[in-house]
Amino acid sequence: MFQAKTERIKKLSQKYPDRILELEKIFDKKTNIYIDFANVIRWQDKLKWHIDLKRLKQFLDSFDTINLVKFYSGTIIGEEESEKFIEDIKKMNYDVHTKPVKIMNLSIDVSSIPIDSPILLRDFIRKPLLAKFDLETIEYLNKKLKELNDKGIKFIEDLKCNFDVEIGRDMLLDYEKNGIENFVLWSGDSDFADPINQLLNDGKKVILFATARKVASELNELKKKGLLIFDIQKIRNFICWKKEIKLD
Repeated sequence: MFQAKTERIKKLSQKYPDRILELEKIFDKKTNIYIDFANVIRWQDKLKWHIDLKRLKQFLDSFDTINLVKFYSGTIIGEEESEKFIEDIKKMNYDVHTKPVKIMNLSIDVSSIPIDSPILLRDFIRKPLLAKFDLETIEYLNKKLKELNDKGIKFIEDLKCNFDVEIGRDMLLDYEKNGIENFVLWSGDSDFADPINQLLNDGKKVILFATARKVASELNELKKKGLLIFDIQKIRNFICWKKEIKLD
């Protein structure tokens, strides 16, 4: 059952009753939500609007069948902004799961590499694509790296923090131990295909909340087995920044 947590949500629900009815059908039984934030945040460039995490939590809390909203995001240890973000999310009453972001220094030093060698480029470009490059392209890219080296730049930082294993594990544990019937995943990553497939085989409802063309082909294939995909554009006005609410 839906009971608006704020006056603004109440007004929007009266304006878009069909959206609420659709979601009540999705959240018809005990539901857990899993937000893969590193995946979700990348959608915003495509959407051309931003997800307000406070408004999102208020909106989800308006459905009494939602048990937990689990939020997965890495922390850059020692970076004030990153650490404060995690604390702010906790204050919004998300069930927060975090771990340190790995910071890797990747070499772009071409000083000892022949100008026509693809050996360093292999660290940044997938082999099938690199194989399509002609010699002229490889030389051009190596020259560009040499220009960076000449400016004193010989390493770049790469941040890595993946929660696919943790989310997949938590979904299966919530099914086995916590009586969850509906599993709502905010992600479109192909790495979730196996746990989703298992849940569908066991008769559970699984719904991806995503956006058009941001769902991996492996997940689209699972629609044949009952996987549902809900386009978050449908609830934009409920969850976007207030200044980005689209007036009809």
